[in-house]
Amino acid sequence: MKLLLTSFGHPHLRDFATGTVAYIPDATRSFADHPDTQVERTMLRDAGFTLLELPLATTAPAEVDRILGEVDAVYVAGGETFDLLHIMRSTGTDEVLVRHVRAGLPYIGTSAGSVIAGPDIEPVSLLDSPAVAPELHDYHGLGLTDYVVIPHVGTDIPLFPIDVFAETVRTYGKDHRLVLLRDGEALLIDETGTRLI
Repeated sequence: MKLLLTSFGHPHLRDFATGTVAYIPDATRSFADHPDTQVERTMLRDAGFTLLELPLATTAPAEVDRILGEVDAVYVAGGETFDLLHIMRSTGTDEVLVRHVRAGLPYIGTSAGSVIAGPDIEPVSLLDSPAVAPELHDYHGLGLTDYVVIPHVGTDIPLFPIDVFAETVRTYGKDHRLVLLRDGEALLIDETGTRLI
């Protein structure tokens, strides 16, 4: 497997994959019109990728399967972690995505897209509200890695003061393998191992 799990943005994007990327925007559906949602798309285009929008909430699993079989990589955008996992679970596209990634499709995640790659999303409940997906009761992630990414550490985003990260480590650090990432950092997982870049 090849995973690049970012907090937000990373210069290694160009080296990790090339070509056409299936862009999964579902984590932003509650604020899709906000200008910030275009930042990731612009960043990917500037890195030389061709984007193919793939909203899981409105795309049949068979079509998701077909598209993931044709693209060069998949990019799971940031936003609401709990809503993103709920969409994947309720549509069955979580299993489709996992199958393709385990078969070799490079996976790029940012923020929520990085968190769901791990075994459990509950540790981000102090950053993202589970209330946005009240129907979601199983917080197990995609299980592509044993690590739980905690994004946006040390940023100037008012929603994420440093004490929230300290509380996350106190509450979840004993039972989960947390990886705290600053924007611009990433956890790279490939055939050579797992490392922070």
